[in-house]
Amino acid sequence: MATFLGSPAFLAHPLPPKPTPQLSCTSSSQSPSPPPPRNDQQQQPIQSQPQSSSPSSSSSTSSFSPPPSSSSLLPLSSSSSSSSSSSSSSSSLNPQQKRQTADTTDWVASSLTRRFGLGAGLAWAAFLAVGVASEQLKTRFEASQQQANTKDVEKEEEVVLPNGIRYYEMRVGGGDTLRQGDLVVIDLQGRVIGDNGSGGSGVFVDTFGEGKRPLALVMGSRPYTRGMCEGVEYALRSMRAGGKRRVILPPELGFGDDGADFGSGVRVLPGATLEFIVQVDKVSIAPS
Repeated sequence: MATFLGSPAFLAHPLPPKPTPQLSCTSSSQSPSPPPPRNDQQQQPIQSQPQSSSPSSSSSTSSFSPPPSSSSLLPLSSSSSSSSSSSSSSSSLNPQQKRQTADTTDWVASSLTRRFGLGAGLAWAAFLAVGVASEQLKTRFEASQQQANTKDVEKEEEVVLPNGIRYYEMRVGGGDTLRQGDLVVIDLQGRVIGDNGSGGSGVFVDTFGEGKRPLALVMGSRPYTRGMCEGVEYALRSMRAGGKRRVILPPELGFGDDGADFGSGVRVLPGATLEFIVQVDKVSIAPS
């Protein structure tokens, strides 16, 4: 007994520990935990896959280029919104522009068609057609009246005006009188009376005859061209369409003290007395 209790070797080597009964008690006393639901088990591997793939994707993106920041994405959204708004505004404006250009072609006919139907637009077109036809008939009637009222003068008589102009009626016109601003087409022949340096017959301008172009002018316009001068315009004021006159001008109502140079050696010396034959072919209102 004494040897058993007092042996140092027995005390130096303790007995191996026995299994504690607490583990068995806890395992027996506690109820087993219910197994996790299958959905969670199925979702865990699904959720774990992006986590496992995220390192690879992040590594791949980091190897090529850094991800765009939020500040760099903002201008794209604003530009896309502005482009979409501009495209929508342009698409909304284009139909209005097309309608405006369509309305400007004939706003009367288009407004009548929109308000009263197609019949009103057709009636307006017929009215325009009748107006054009009546204008043509009126022009032909005036031309026939002018031709009927135009008479040749058997005996020329001299008419002297207060400003020194003398003229002789060769044909009395039956058309309209000439007014300020009218567009007039005339035939003109001018020559110098006496030998004043013009050479030959003294003719410096002549539009009569076949192949020659008449002179078109606006009454009251300046400067004069192609042999026109102040005295000729003054004589035209009392003429009618279809009329013809022989007009003699004093130097001050011709080319005065300056004379005129028509090229090809044709000149009118200063102080020359001029004689013109004027014929009024057409008279019309000048375009605005």
